[in-house]
Amino acid sequence: MRPPGRTAAVAAALLVLLVAVAALGVSVGTVRIPVASTAHFLWAELTGGTVAAQDATRYRIVVDSRVPRVLSAALVGAALSTVGVAVQAMVRNALADPYVLGISSGASVGATGVVLFGVFGALGVYALPAAAFLGASAATALVYLIAQSADRLSPLRLVLTGTALGYGFSAVTTVLVFLAPRGDAARSVMFWLLGSLSASTWRTTALVAVAAAAAVAVLPCYASRLNALALGDEAATSMGVHVHRLRVGLFVLTAAVTGIVVSVCGAIGFVGLVVPHVARLLVGGDHRRVLVVAPALGAVFLVAADIAARTVVPPQELPIGAVTAAVGVPLFVVLLRRRLAGV
Repeated sequence: MRPPGRTAAVAAALLVLLVAVAALGVSVGTVRIPVASTAHFLWAELTGGTVAAQDATRYRIVVDSRVPRVLSAALVGAALSTVGVAVQAMVRNALADPYVLGISSGASVGATGVVLFGVFGALGVYALPAAAFLGASAATALVYLIAQSADRLSPLRLVLTGTALGYGFSAVTTVLVFLAPRGDAARSVMFWLLGSLSASTWRTTALVAVAAAAAVAVLPCYASRLNALALGDEAATSMGVHVHRLRVGLFVLTAAVTGIVVSVCGAIGFVGLVVPHVARLLVGGDHRRVLVVAPALGAVFLVAADIAARTVVPPQELPIGAVTAAVGVPLFVVLLRRRLAGV
């Protein structure tokens, strides 16, 4: 257990750090813009002020490209980290993450169809997120129908069903790439599968904001029941928790949030897996504290990862999923060894 005041201190420190990395994220890139100029441009946008003619291009870069991208990174990081905490409690598996339910693989099938074959082309710029969300929704429905048995939703059946269907959807994606009429389209598909925030706009940011708000506002209300669920179904039932109803509600909410996030920016791995573990390391295992710290920690992590993706090999941009994996894998190994050492 950690002292109660520690949670507030950690959350405050993370918020300060988030402001710092967000300011850096808006300033750095192919075109470097000083923080003072960035602040001036944002103030002009908010107050209707004027910008010098020679600064018009940099103004548009900041307002139309970098600010929505940084906001999207923070919101996606917060959403994935929060639902990651819920999924790990729901299936009682410390190795679970928001993608273990096969949702991202279903979204990948829809997105691949758009990139390679122009499916839903009539929707224009909304074709890819619409198809990805449709695929995610179909995967969610399939996982639920197959995993449901009698009047219960077993954690083991959820994980096994999600994993199996995830492999199945991944196979479908591979076949679609193999059958693609254009060879260069495979690169676009792979970039999306590893996650990218390069297409962030104010519209997509608003969509991600809805998902993040749902996760961050609703899941803390379940914190006490998540604590009970972590003790096992029988213990939770003896505490008055309706386990089946709780698990179904968590499944629907986490699936919806994950589906929206994946439909906008692709499958960004390791955020929902590693961040909950780091949050527990900082404030203990009580979900009432973890669900306060995890969103801010996830936001900081993904904004920093996006900065690295844009600046490590300029002018090329790395898929952000590759950056989160490069950081997440060694970090998770260290955490795992530390936990096993205490067993």
